[in-house]
Amino acid sequence: MAVESADDRAIFLAVNDFGISATFTHSATTTTISGIFDNDFIEVDAGGGVGFALQQPKFIARTADVSTAVEDDTLVISSVTYKIKVRQDDGTGMTVLILEKQ
Repeated sequence: MAVESADDRAIFLAVNDFGISATFTHSATTTTISGIFDNDFIEVDAGGGVGFALQQPKFIARTADVSTAVEDDTLVISSVTYKIKVRQDDGTGMTVLILEKQ
């Protein structure tokens, strides 16, 4: 069970602090949500002993804001469209959306 409230999570994700705005589209319904966007490089092992790096975009949001998210829904972040590939609810009221750039 989460220690913080839904209001606490909203403050943490506020665009004037750590968060950014994103446009979330699910079943032709569009809403603006806030979250943390991360586009780090991850190492991929393709075999042969030499890895290479790929960017893995993800968006961290309140579970309540993305509870309807399913594969291939979209997020528009800074004018770039991403498809949601994986939704990972963490059980504390936050969800990580693994994205793919379109």
